[in-house]
Amino acid sequence: MKLACVVRKQHYQFTSVRDVLAKASEEKSGDHMSKLAANSALERMAAKVVLSEMQLRDLYENPVIPYEKDEVTRIIYDDINLSIYNEIKNWTVGELREYILSFSTGMPELTRISRGLTSEMISATAKLMSSIDLVMASQKMKHQAYCNTLIGEPGRLAFRCQPNHPIDDPDGILASMKEGLSYGSGDAVIGINPNNDSVESVTKLLKMTHDFMQKWEIPTQNCVLAHITTQMQALRGGAPISLMFQSLAGSQRANDAFGVNKEILDEAMELMLRKGTASGPNVMYFETGQGSEVSLDSHEGVDMQTLEARTYGFCRHWKPFMVNNVSGFIGPETLYDGRQMIRADLEDLFMGKLHGLPMGIAPTYTNHMYADQNDQEIAGMLTTLAGANFYMGVPGGDDVMLSYQDTSYHDDASYRELLGLRPLREFEKWMEKMGLMENGRLTERAGDLTIFD
Repeated sequence: MKLACVVRKQHYQFTSVRDVLAKASEEKSGDHMSKLAANSALERMAAKVVLSEMQLRDLYENPVIPYEKDEVTRIIYDDINLSIYNEIKNWTVGELREYILSFSTGMPELTRISRGLTSEMISATAKLMSSIDLVMASQKMKHQAYCNTLIGEPGRLAFRCQPNHPIDDPDGILASMKEGLSYGSGDAVIGINPNNDSVESVTKLLKMTHDFMQKWEIPTQNCVLAHITTQMQALRGGAPISLMFQSLAGSQRANDAFGVNKEILDEAMELMLRKGTASGPNVMYFETGQGSEVSLDSHEGVDMQTLEARTYGFCRHWKPFMVNNVSGFIGPETLYDGRQMIRADLEDLFMGKLHGLPMGIAPTYTNHMYADQNDQEIAGMLTTLAGANFYMGVPGGDDVMLSYQDTSYHDDASYRELLGLRPLREFEKWMEKMGLMENGRLTERAGDLTIFD
């Protein structure tokens, strides 16, 4: 395995596969903070050259965190189809990139080959791709999942209605929820981030959203994004849950900090299949994002993008209904500005899809980042073009509970309008029944909360 090359008469020597992966990454402030990033554009290019010539077996035989040390690595490797891996193990990363982008390679071929790829291989390939490459490759893949509704059908784009409130006030939540639904946001899930993480409060919110869905016969899912153990307690106590949520990361140390592991996730999924309200079989909802491991000092010397790819390798073990990327949620210490945020969103959508996941994007930014609404809208338009399954819907685009910026209910409608996309099939029929949509277009009643009087 070659770990050196010459660029412009300058010799570059790298220490390991992990070092090459880190220095081949596009510039991110979190990698600089971790002292993992390339020191110059030339060093980054040299790392990309070395990476392009590595065989997939080099990556397989050198996981960035050892199998014996890390549960995430074990899940990724234990789930790999070795027959498919053995067919392609002598390919270089550059050859894998060319195969993915080839006009003759479509969804069936990518779905099959993904089962033989480790997360490091997928991360490595993304590092060799331009923005256009990432969009074109992502467009080829559209993964479906079923909870109470089917997500991921071609020609359809879903949204999570996110009616958060600073003090979990029921009236405030209901008003935001009604507004979102009236604009067609909520077919992916009605998902609330709670201010109060107690079992009692979470149960109350779950019952409220479930009862509203039942009363108005809304074909969707409900979820309260409390810690998974809190949701499990609520579910055992009879709370109506369609989707079980948890944030995940790409190293065992980071997941330990989140208070989650394989045993808890296995128990949660088994509990959901026995006691949850959803038809299933896909009953899990995961959120991820570049930088969480850095913010928790749990990156293990691995770059943010590769850790994010490993998170997707971990996620796919539980066959989720939704995986939502929120790179940009942490702030400038991980993604400094809008340019880094846009690149991360494109990388993450591609990597999630190549892992076979029903992938959504939240092109988020915090108010102390060097980013603004224009950056967010560009990220949203590009990832819509790339075929994201879903986005968030936040009143006014400003989450008043979590204090960050996300896509608004109006953005949701605009993304559909741009590419002629429609809500999830069952939800569109409900909107037509409520007079909110006709022939795939919102009617003048959109935004009128009196429809729920």
